[in-house]
Amino acid sequence: MNLSLTQTQPLASVFRKINKSSFPPIVESFERGKTIFFPGDPAERVFFLVKGAVKLSRVYEAGEEITVALLRENSVFGVLSLITGQKSDRFYHAVAFTPVELLSSPIEQVERALKENPELSMLMLRGLSSRILQTEMMIETLAHRDMASRLVSFLLILCRDFGVPTSEGIRIDLKLSHQAIAEAIGSTRVTVTRLLGDLRDQEMISIHKKKITVYNPVALSEKFA
Repeated sequence: MNLSLTQTQPLASVFRKINKSSFPPIVESFERGKTIFFPGDPAERVFFLVKGAVKLSRVYEAGEEITVALLRENSVFGVLSLITGQKSDRFYHAVAFTPVELLSSPIEQVERALKENPELSMLMLRGLSSRILQTEMMIETLAHRDMASRLVSFLLILCRDFGVPTSEGIRIDLKLSHQAIAEAIGSTRVTVTRLLGDLRDQEMISIHKKKITVYNPVALSEKFA
């Protein structure tokens, strides 16, 4: 099985080749808000995110659910068993933050592909490193006591990971409902609607067809530092 990586061969095409000699990866679609896996589920497959965004969260004893990462396209997740080297259960609650399309393969097949191709291992390691950084940023976001600061920190994370430069500023390339944002930062839809309205009134952001544009991320960060 040739899984060599080149500039013109992204991780998606490599992932599709895993198991090609026996059976291809499973293609799955999930609507927004649908669970991909729960904490405690057997970690039997590795997922590759083709389209959309996936929210990873932890549910604590008090029932509080904390968002730890928002995965973008070309992310690999569900790899805990690969890291520990032994069978394990799911650690996170994985939910479709937007409509998503996924590829998934049995963890044994992915492990074999990683052993055969060190370049693929390094590519996945870089992705995991980026996710660790985002998790740290999300924890820092949720440490803010006031919701305005939480919301701004969250928007800045989205600018970094999902932002597209435009003539107006940075457009977050996700269709975001107020409810989805509220769930991510531990707030309510009513509060998020009010705070986004305040940011629009201050000419810090605009919203068009559920996509938020941040005019000047640096100025926004400094205003709520």
